[in-house]
Amino acid sequence: MGQAVRSLLEQSLRKWGLAVLGTAAIAGATLLPAEASWAKRAADEAPTVQLAALPQEAQATERLIRAGGPFPYAKDGSTFGNRERLLPRKPRGYYREYTVKTPQAHDRGPRRIVCGGTPPTRPEACYYTDDHYASFRRIVQ
Repeated sequence: MGQAVRSLLEQSLRKWGLAVLGTAAIAGATLLPAEASWAKRAADEAPTVQLAALPQEAQATERLIRAGGPFPYAKDGSTFGNRERLLPRKPRGYYREYTVKTPQAHDRGPRRIVCGGTPPTRPEACYYTDDHYASFRRIVQ
């Protein structure tokens, strides 16, 4: 490769690299705080659902949570990491997840109740999802 071509290529790469870094810096400065405030707003403004309006299986799971079990699935009561950041931010271990039986499902299905607080039998807040953590509704009595 000729020296002139190599020099032109290096200049282009440097310009392109700086443009990418500049864009990333701008995006980081404007998008990350906005994302964080959106996540907080989304959690604070989570839609609610009356416990009585949930499927019977969800109501039964909620009663089991308050009774401390026994739970039908080994993973029930395990820590929920809130990786989706759709629930209010809390320390790791705050949230626990419980399976809501899905009729005719051959596995645990997509429905869960996620509760936070200590002790687990008196949660501060519980959330219902019927789409495997893509959305949540705060359960109200």
